[in-house]
Amino acid sequence: MAVQFDVIKEMSWRGVLNQVTDEKIGEFLLEKPRSIYTGFDPTADSLHVGHLVAIMNLRRFQKAGHRPIALVGGATGMIGDPSGRSDERNLLSIEQIQRNVEGIKKQLERFIEFDDKGEKALLVNNYDWTKDFTYLEFLRDIGKLFSVNVMMAKDSVKSRLASENGLSYTEFSYMLLQSYDFVHLHRAYDCEVQAGGGDQWGNITAGVDLARRMDGAQLYGFTSKLLLKSDGQKMGKSASGALWLDPNRTSPYQFYQYWVNVDDADIENAFLFFTELGQEEALALVEKHKANLGSRVLQNQVAKELTKLAHGQEGLDAAERATAIFFGAEIDKLSDAELNSVFADVPSFETSREKLDHLEISLADALVLSGLAKTKSDARRAIKQGGAYVNNRRATDENMKLDSTHLAGETVVVLRSGKKRYALLKFV
Repeated sequence: MAVQFDVIKEMSWRGVLNQVTDEKIGEFLLEKPRSIYTGFDPTADSLHVGHLVAIMNLRRFQKAGHRPIALVGGATGMIGDPSGRSDERNLLSIEQIQRNVEGIKKQLERFIEFDDKGEKALLVNNYDWTKDFTYLEFLRDIGKLFSVNVMMAKDSVKSRLASENGLSYTEFSYMLLQSYDFVHLHRAYDCEVQAGGGDQWGNITAGVDLARRMDGAQLYGFTSKLLLKSDGQKMGKSASGALWLDPNRTSPYQFYQYWVNVDDADIENAFLFFTELGQEEALALVEKHKANLGSRVLQNQVAKELTKLAHGQEGLDAAERATAIFFGAEIDKLSDAELNSVFADVPSFETSREKLDHLEISLADALVLSGLAKTKSDARRAIKQGGAYVNNRRATDENMKLDSTHLAGETVVVLRSGKKRYALLKFV
């Protein structure tokens, strides 16, 4: 298979490329398909938005005709990378890491095409080739090739040494392990390129140098810019914490809504980093956005493309259905989980399922029970005046009884008074 396009040039116009170990890396990648790897720390059973730049880089390389290798750091994850951190990570057990690796693989499969033979892409775990290394062997074969003076000069090490918590010997060893990963992947899979975030520059250059010392190999590396907001903070944090790729941690609706609501000042980089429109079309859309701030044209594009990638067409459809609810769309065919996600900030109340099954609760009772009406008289008045809704359908019968056909999910009825006052009534 021939190389399809200049991926370094593509990353450059998108603004994602940061540093390269050799200016000839673009020519090198155009000569023939290569293997490129990026590492992921298995500190949780899900990746999050902070990993998306690295994931999209691998996806972009695969589209260009190269083979991506996703390395999950089962060994290095037991130690923790000091890069970009002010304190030491919690050490994980082998069992925890294995569970996390399985969760990460499922998410990567959404973005990268894997195959049984490993010809299209590979997922590897560095625990597999590190676990049998004895301490003495590692010191003799790897440690002797590293200069402590050079390691101390790396920004990731210097910043930690200057911090209040300092740097443990365990973390100091991380650079050696990651460097050897590059050597092993080159030997085992002919991997010639390593990619990472800007905070990985020291580790990447150390790996390139180790391969030269051990095998006389010429390897390459590059880093990507971090996805930052205009105030310099990392993008991808919501009010409830990190924005995860696992739908059980962050629902497709919450994921979609995050991107729809990104500030105009912050959306351009996310759009260029994460969408797959061609250069001419993408830059034209950026100009359209700048000419009409508030149109949400870039936000909507990112929300659609990323939600579909992370959660499939089904997840995107569910997110768009849920979004339409706030514009008055009737609520139908949503699960309790989706409803709870959409109405996370809405008051909810529980009552007995028997009342629903035996037609013991009227709409007026429900409005009072949910706090949308102070008294039953107020509730009847709202119904009579057309201001009461069940699952966003106007209800005008003052004597209406709720039954199982009014459930929007498995146990939830969505009540509304007026245009924007919502409440959930849960029959359990």
